[in-house]
Amino acid sequence: MPPDQHQTGLDRRSVLATGAAGLVVPPRAAPAPAASPSASAEETVPVQFVVNARDVALRLDPRVTLLDALREHLRLTGTKKGCDHGQCGACTVIVNGRRINSCLTLAVMHDGDSIITIEGLGRPDGLHVMQAAFVEHDGYQCGYCTPGQICSAVAMLEEVGRNMPSHVTDDLNGPVVVSDEEIRERMSGNICRCAGYPNIVAAIRAAGGLPA
Repeated sequence: MPPDQHQTGLDRRSVLATGAAGLVVPPRAAPAPAASPSASAEETVPVQFVVNARDVALRLDPRVTLLDALREHLRLTGTKKGCDHGQCGACTVIVNGRRINSCLTLAVMHDGDSIITIEGLGRPDGLHVMQAAFVEHDGYQCGYCTPGQICSAVAMLEEVGRNMPSHVTDDLNGPVVVSDEEIRERMSGNICRCAGYPNIVAAIRAAGGLPA
């Protein structure tokens, strides 16, 4: 064994392994983030609308969606946040008689508008005819999409000329011929992940007094 190996206790293989380890460069520490200027007070704007026949006045960040205004500021949590991208319809509400995805619109855009949520359609002691039909025909399973389905269905029937009564005891107006295929197409923006579509169609047909 060479003299230098006796002195150091290292052979050639150990020296090479040690040298290779020394070539590993530790990762560079991330630079400290630059100090950001102090945030100014959140700007809010006044918004007034009629929600379920009740006048409401709020001060909101202009970026707040109508969905978040309903859920977080008015505590109307029947309107559900599903995809938050306008793809599932769980957040459907009725604005000035038309159904919209409340996650895709800002609350400030509806100043002065009339808004109906699932809470405004009926009461526990007087269900809206569409709510009663969903119960009778098992038009729901997990129930998460149901508020949006019902709001959408009510507005959809009005779109085809079928004015909906407020409660079960009200009289229905004359028949309108609408096929199951048309109902499915008009309701295609409301997704039921439980796939309860046949029962939903049956509930809509029953609620609207549509002939089979």
